[in-house]
Amino acid sequence: MQFWWPVRVYYEDTDSGGVVYYANYLKFMERARTERLRGLGFEQDALCRDHGILFAVHSLELAFRRPARFNDRLEVSAELRDSRRASLGFHQEIRRSGESDILCSGQVRIACVDARSFKPRSIPDFIRSELTNVR
Repeated sequence: MQFWWPVRVYYEDTDSGGVVYYANYLKFMERARTERLRGLGFEQDALCRDHGILFAVHSLELAFRRPARFNDRLEVSAELRDSRRASLGFHQEIRRSGESDILCSGQVRIACVDARSFKPRSIPDFIRSELTNVR
């Protein structure tokens, strides 16, 4: 099941040419993944406080196809593609709201880590079961 999160491009998101600065696409994707987890009942701060885990980006690959510009309304997806013992793989896309052309797409792997040591840790069963039910 694909999830889309709305994002508005602000002036601060752009470069001198009015085009979204490349690193800001990563921020937009982070927001969508966070909201995806929040929608399933998982708040990042509560996972840290109550279960001692964090999700951190392990790796990513992006493809930029078309520029987003100042004041665009965007939609950012966060689709879970695979789940490993201690990581989740997401496919993400960014497009203008109401359009089908993809501006940017990426594969993002997030790792579940211990909040104190930052060492990999198995994703708790209560999270894994919820995530696999909504694929």
